[in-house]
Amino acid sequence: MSDKKTFVDRMPFSQQIAGFFARIGLSPRAMVIAIPTLWLLIFFLIPFVVVAKISLSEAAIARPPYLPLWEFKDGILNVTLNIGNYIFLTEDPLYYSAFIESITIAGFSTFFALLIGYPMAYMIARAPDRTRNILLMLVILPFWSSFLLRVYAWIGILKTKGLINGALMWLGIIDDPIVMMQTDFAVYVGIVYTYLPFMILPLYANLVKLDESLLEAASDLGASPFMTFLTITLPLSLPGIFAGSLLVFIPAVGEFVIPQLLGGPDTLMIGKILWNEFFSNRDWPVASAVAIAMLFVLVIPVMLLQKAQQADGEQS
Repeated sequence: MSDKKTFVDRMPFSQQIAGFFARIGLSPRAMVIAIPTLWLLIFFLIPFVVVAKISLSEAAIARPPYLPLWEFKDGILNVTLNIGNYIFLTEDPLYYSAFIESITIAGFSTFFALLIGYPMAYMIARAPDRTRNILLMLVILPFWSSFLLRVYAWIGILKTKGLINGALMWLGIIDDPIVMMQTDFAVYVGIVYTYLPFMILPLYANLVKLDESLLEAASDLGASPFMTFLTITLPLSLPGIFAGSLLVFIPAVGEFVIPQLLGGPDTLMIGKILWNEFFSNRDWPVASAVAIAMLFVLVIPVMLLQKAQQADGEQS
């Protein structure tokens, strides 16, 4: 018995963990899948259920500021589901306008990030190994500073007496300062700057694996560099474009800090609506309904697009 215990104690920790999962009936594959599944269950599914529950409740002057969904009294269980919050979203044009503007700003920001990020990712992927590591570090370097500090820095750059207007007036290009702060332009600049690394990194990971023999074969067959890019590089980089676009578009739709600091009063995005409903109006059920509706607006098109992409991959 002591020899067996000594043998087990001498086993590597990873083997002990694998042996434990084997004893409870989990294979190594199931063990690997269980960790991210548990993470999603704790940090996504449970909060989603809580928010969905609040969205079906009614606002109340209490703590928490909503009524419970069920009440058990005298042996009778009363369940009250209020779908009026979702009906209210369809009747008030404010929420519809906020959704449309959020999707529009996020869509254009994703497009601009792709236009800027694709050449940068291509250049990094084709750079020598030493230079490539330096360029990748420069892409990730902004994450070493505070997100809020970086957004505030753009206020100093874009304001009326900021860096850009000062340089243009000093060069004699303009006579009066250009109004850039509190406009949609400033919001686009802030979002593209903030989420550009999320576009570059997936594109780089895709382009660095591109087989250069395909490019050489196209060149030998007489294809111009532009045609080679359109027929080989661009189609093979579509998975990276898709991944990078999702990583930029999804958080940009719900962005709150950038429109609040750089945008004007007319910049109405869904993140600001959520903030006002939660903290100003104290209407948690309506705010939760907005959050659930925004989730479905984002998830359903992404699922359909991913399904179509998988179908195209199977046909090809």
